[in-house]
Amino acid sequence: MKSIYQTNFNNQKVLVRVDFNVPLSPDKKVTDNSRIVAAKKTIDKIINDGGTAVLMSHLGRPKGNDPELSLSHIVKSVEDVLGKPVAFSKQTVGEETQQIVENSKPGQIILLENLRYHNEEEAGDDGFAKELSKLGDSYVNDAFGTAHRAHASTSVIAKFFANKKFAGDLLLKEVGSIKKVIEDGQKPVLAILGGAKVSSKITIINNIIDKIDKLIIGGGMAFTFVKALGGKIGGSICENDKLDLALSILEKAKQNKVEVFLPVDVLCANDFSNHADTQICPINQIPENWEGMDAGPKSLEIFKKAIESSKTILWNGPVGVFEMETFSKGTVAVGEFVSKSTSSGAFSLVGGGDSVAAVKQFNFSNKVSYVSTGGGAMLESLEGKTLPGIKALEQ
Repeated sequence: MKSIYQTNFNNQKVLVRVDFNVPLSPDKKVTDNSRIVAAKKTIDKIINDGGTAVLMSHLGRPKGNDPELSLSHIVKSVEDVLGKPVAFSKQTVGEETQQIVENSKPGQIILLENLRYHNEEEAGDDGFAKELSKLGDSYVNDAFGTAHRAHASTSVIAKFFANKKFAGDLLLKEVGSIKKVIEDGQKPVLAILGGAKVSSKITIINNIIDKIDKLIIGGGMAFTFVKALGGKIGGSICENDKLDLALSILEKAKQNKVEVFLPVDVLCANDFSNHADTQICPINQIPENWEGMDAGPKSLEIFKKAIESSKTILWNGPVGVFEMETFSKGTVAVGEFVSKSTSSGAFSLVGGGDSVAAVKQFNFSNKVSYVSTGGGAMLESLEGKTLPGIKALEQ
């Protein structure tokens, strides 16, 4: 896979797949520009070389040409981040777009209309990919967040740029961070897996179990393990059809000499509400009609020791219902432990929707080594899958 830093884009029209699928407020203002900021280095490199950056992205899941999801809404935010004017093409492909690109000058930036206005994008249509390819001399994929999709702009298009396809700065960082954990991680390597369901993490666990030294299992999925071990979990969330699976994971960890840390106590509530009555319970003795909502103080002490003694940390999933303030303390504490370990020299990678949301909400983004921008793509990488968008750059 060739990097953008291995070439010079002087006088080239460079077609760049970015991930500008950003959240918009009701009045169509960008509420979180981190994905735009993440693409800045790649775009800067192209225009500083004297190339034209032709940016293409999707936004949401439009049914046809939905004006609510036009990329015209984000032009101002892109200009603010890049500090340069951005020309907007009202069409994604076609003669008009072709003219805008052909008439552009080196150093200019053009943003195309929403790729998903065309059904052919998600269908991975060859003809649509070919039309897009006419807009550039070179192709750069910097959209890690969509690299797990075999779409026209992410995997099909690359074949039209035999020796002129490159990985952007963000894509390189994402791939490098995952490699740093899974392949080159300095020992001890710790994975912190949280969230509600064991079933959504099973492939990740199977892929990393022989590459890690320690595993913290937190959040809702911990109750499936505790129940499998004979504990009483009251009304806590549990996948009853996954009890055998939980035991087999613990057995596999034992065979691979992986130390597993389960919570020993939890903050319980008598209702799924921020204002419920609460009490601290041993995790295997939760009363009927009470449910575990957050990691308890003893559990956090155990997690703290495991985290602060690790050199490489992967964090995927919160350890409590952090969206409710009453039950956010465990996730905040884990964030603090990971931050402290990072400042002492550990490498920490945070990825997967909810843990990224938590890290942003509680301001840990700059205190960990890397926060992944690609939820599904990162999870599929951790599962050991080859992502179509990356495979296309390697062929």
